[in-house]
Amino acid sequence: MTEIVLMSDPRVAAIPVTECGERLVDVRGVASLLVDTRKQDPADAFAYLREGVVERLLTAQGLLPDGLRLLFVEGYRPPSLQHAYFEEYAGRLRALHPGWPEERIRTAASRYVSPPEIAPHSAGAAVDLTLAGADGRELDLGTRMNADPEESGGACYTHADGIGEEARAHRELLGAVLTAAGLVNYPTEWWHWSFGDRYWALATGAATAPYGPKELTPAG
Repeated sequence: MTEIVLMSDPRVAAIPVTECGERLVDVRGVASLLVDTRKQDPADAFAYLREGVVERLLTAQGLLPDGLRLLFVEGYRPPSLQHAYFEEYAGRLRALHPGWPEERIRTAASRYVSPPEIAPHSAGAAVDLTLAGADGRELDLGTRMNADPEESGGACYTHADGIGEEARAHRELLGAVLTAAGLVNYPTEWWHWSFGDRYWALATGAATAPYGPKELTPAG
């Protein structure tokens, strides 16, 4: 896809899910991944991802230059939490734009939070991540992670103009290794990458998505 397709696009919801049943795994048990706890939730769900996504992150990390690592921030998000995030941001947009119809609010909200019914995070298919140096400190990627379009003036878009040369190089490096590992980016959020969800299927031309919304259980 060369255009920016938002999560609210009907083409995303139209992709069928053929759930493969792959388990969710806790990335904190993967010694080579750096895990940040800023998005830790009451259920401790943030650290889980589908096993196949974790494998691809390890592949991507192996492609980074010496001294750089992926910094994992958030993976799985329970459907109830996804719904709360979406409604919170939609509420902010309603307050900012009281004249907007609900469909426009939904579309604008989906730049930053996926509609709950198709959310890649709730399938354990999406990961929010960045790059860190050998000391674990984040590199400059142009905005803080999770900066919304209003706060950042659109600089959160992956290919936004107006970010520094160093930040651009870091975004390109992050994108290169994750793309090589089979993940796709949500182009309104430089930090959001996924594999196996409906958005990934649309972006890659896959007929179905192997990962659908999932509840976290003790067995994964």
